[in-house]
Amino acid sequence: MHRYGRGVRFLGSASTSKRTNWDPTVSLALEHPTLVLLEKCSTRDHFKQILAQMMRIDLVGQTFPMSRLILSSAITHPENLDMAILLFDHYTPRPNLYIYNTMISALSFSLTKSFALYNSMLWSCIYPDRHTLLYLLQASRCLLEVKQIHCNAIVMGLFSYGYLQNTLLKMYLEYGQLGFAHQVFQQMPSPDAVSFNIMIVGYAKKGCSLEALELFREMLGLGLEPDEFTMLGLLICCGRLGDAQLGRSVHGWMGRRNLITFRNLILGNALLDMYVKCKELEPAQRIFNAFAEKDIISWNTIIAGYAKGGELERAHTFFDDMPSRDLVSWNSLIAGYAQRSDYMMVRRLVSGMVAENFRPDNVTVINLVSAAAEIGALDEGKWIHGWVFRMQLEVDAFLGSALINMYCKCGSIAKALMVFRGVTEKDVTVWTTMISGLAFHGYGSRALELLSEMQEYVMPNQVTFVAVLTACSHSGLVDQGLKIFNSMKENFGIEPGVEHYGCVVDLLGRAGRLAEAKDVIEKMPMKPSQSIWGALLSGCKARGNVEIAEIALTELLKLEPEKEGGYVLLSNIYAASGRWSYSDKIREIMETQGVKKTAGCSSVVVDGVIHEFVAADKRHPSWVEIQSILISLKCRMKFGADFPSDFFQSSLD
Repeated sequence: MHRYGRGVRFLGSASTSKRTNWDPTVSLALEHPTLVLLEKCSTRDHFKQILAQMMRIDLVGQTFPMSRLILSSAITHPENLDMAILLFDHYTPRPNLYIYNTMISALSFSLTKSFALYNSMLWSCIYPDRHTLLYLLQASRCLLEVKQIHCNAIVMGLFSYGYLQNTLLKMYLEYGQLGFAHQVFQQMPSPDAVSFNIMIVGYAKKGCSLEALELFREMLGLGLEPDEFTMLGLLICCGRLGDAQLGRSVHGWMGRRNLITFRNLILGNALLDMYVKCKELEPAQRIFNAFAEKDIISWNTIIAGYAKGGELERAHTFFDDMPSRDLVSWNSLIAGYAQRSDYMMVRRLVSGMVAENFRPDNVTVINLVSAAAEIGALDEGKWIHGWVFRMQLEVDAFLGSALINMYCKCGSIAKALMVFRGVTEKDVTVWTTMISGLAFHGYGSRALELLSEMQEYVMPNQVTFVAVLTACSHSGLVDQGLKIFNSMKENFGIEPGVEHYGCVVDLLGRAGRLAEAKDVIEKMPMKPSQSIWGALLSGCKARGNVEIAEIALTELLKLEPEKEGGYVLLSNIYAASGRWSYSDKIREIMETQGVKKTAGCSSVVVDGVIHEFVAADKRHPSWVEIQSILISLKCRMKFGADFPSDFFQSSLD
């Protein structure tokens, strides 16, 4: 804000002969008739007429009348802000603190203008008060500016004002600076209930639920009475922790104090969201039904709850009953069907939202891509990828990871690498997803190269090392895998977890080094999991090691006696070694224990339709044709059959 002149050009002698006797330095009461009219002004034309009248009677340029003019045009009727700026720049030779505060408040939408005014004020030797700094906080757009205002408050001796402290608390929490917020809070000699509420809600929203609960206990210890804002923070904590018992306690407290949820929609929605996140859908629906009025947040919360809980029919019913939908409504239902791997329903819903003029966002496409990946539908995945380009959606880290994962699961590593190279800002998830895809397709050396390249940009995390160790295991890179495992803590500060030990056991088991794998299990700093004993058992099957297999199965059955995998593996090991009686005995034990082998199932996607097949299942509508083709193929594939030289090549083409 630049001021273009301090002097005021008054009207001629005809005007000066009519000067008012009202002296604003003696009385600041709004008794002057022109100022009374100004307070009643409602239109821009009226304001201009009053301004002209004040010029004729020489009120313009006097501090108090100018403060009323600027307040009216800048705050009361902000559509006249342009006139307030002109009045301030050209007709206010001696603006006082009140006028500066009014203009800073009016221009708080512009960081440059509000801070320029503040600098002008300081150069004029007018010192700020708490209102000045509050208006500057409203204008601030980054953490550095908040810190500068905080420093000004300390230097000017204004930091002791509670409202300013609370505003600083809120700003620091919004920027995720929990340490600074805690420091300000600790410096408050007597924080009030508002201060505690800001901290509790802020901590809860940032995921620091335990710290928020500790603040609540401190608040009660000081004798401060919690209110609905406190309950809002506690409900957020309960939802994030998944603590339904604590949530019910908060609900009971609200009921005892007559905080009727269906009248307070914000608190009611928070209570609904808490029960949904705690997977308590029955009380969630009772609360939903009790609302006198429901907004779109209420509908979206209950839909998301049932969708995430797998009750998609009920979620769909609520979706159909909604008076109006937004993008979140569609995405919540789509995510539920994507979780079920129902690709065709996901695609129908996406088509429906487009038909209703909703533009899909990255969340929509990620769910669509994930559903396609689960069924291995490469053609559908390619179509979705093309659709992303046609809609000009930004392939960010989340969408990039989903596309990479889809192409990897569909067997197209080349396409996955193309997407990977196209993601401009790769986070640790993007790198890990690509390494994991290479791992499961046996490209161990390429995965290790990518790990080295990754370290130039981001540091790998625990999941990255699971992917890398898996790559070594699937490619037989035993020495490299052991070297990486041993370097995790020393070079990267990552303590190996049970999943990393599982990868090492699998690595050694696949290589036939079963004694070493067993030794690793015995020296683990934590108890072995089911997957670790299962990996050892699989290694024993490949090598026919009955002795270690029996040990592995004994330990595995202690952890999951109802699962059939271990029994079947040991039975097959006995059969492979010719010990048929032992193999039959294992099968008998399975029957005695009521353990049944789950039938294997394969699937294929034809024209977007998923066809599933189970061994000896003849329920498929095209079973007769399928059987005929299978018999034909079996005859042609018999040993010694006379194949044409180009038979296999033509089949591949």
